[in-house]
Amino acid sequence: MTADDGEQLHVHVSGSGQPVLLLHGWTVSHAAWAPLVATLSKRFQVLRPDARGHGGHALQVSRALDVQRLARDVINLLDHFEIERVAAVGHSMGALTLWQCVQDFGTARFSHLAFIDQSPKLLTDDNWRGGIYGDFDCARAQRLVDDLRADFVEAVLRLIAFGLNDKARATYLRNSSGWRAAREALRDVEPKSAIAIWKSLVAADYRLVLPTIDVPTLLAYGTASNFYTQATARFVAANIAQARLSFYEGADHGPHLLQPERFVSELVALTNSSTVTGRLV
Repeated sequence: MTADDGEQLHVHVSGSGQPVLLLHGWTVSHAAWAPLVATLSKRFQVLRPDARGHGGHALQVSRALDVQRLARDVINLLDHFEIERVAAVGHSMGALTLWQCVQDFGTARFSHLAFIDQSPKLLTDDNWRGGIYGDFDCARAQRLVDDLRADFVEAVLRLIAFGLNDKARATYLRNSSGWRAAREALRDVEPKSAIAIWKSLVAADYRLVLPTIDVPTLLAYGTASNFYTQATARFVAANIAQARLSFYEGADHGPHLLQPERFVSELVALTNSSTVTGRLV
């Protein structure tokens, strides 16, 4: 499909029925949702776009990327497929993109929302410890950008490995097969575009957006997240009126991938709801 600025965007579509939009995280692609697609496609029309600057697709129009452009791409996608309202799921960067959508366009295009393991503000300061690691101030953020420019692949891996999940640190130091595969996959990511998007994500603050979300919402968080404590999840839940908070015991930044059947079940329950009266714990 073509975005409103002429950029070609790539969307993978499967199944039929109620539309569900899956937005992946930073530096990965639509393929990150693979463990869920077969099951979801039996019930829904599943749309999995590659975010601009991701998926190995070279940019043709503009390299000036930010989360505002990613949010506009979501609206362009809904217009292209003539979808009036969609149930949208965002993991990591995908969640931030949806919050930007709500900030810029409201919730009129969304019937339901699901956010996976994400903070509304990545940077921390004296008044906010809900960001990355609970300790990610402006100086630390700048050091990461410098590291990304020096060795993009390894800097991304270290961002994941040296956080709150001790198992991730240990397996990274052993250079286990999962980390080797991730390292190879990251070589297909264009660093300049990814860094531009990252800088815009770090600059964002969606805490005041949360109370404006007025549709049924699922929150899925890992209790062993690489990046966020349970306090961050509870903050998000407390600020969205129709939120159901679901903790995945022992899960890292990808709880939906650790327990895909459970996540699909919770997502189906969400899409069947018009109001939410409680929280999953």
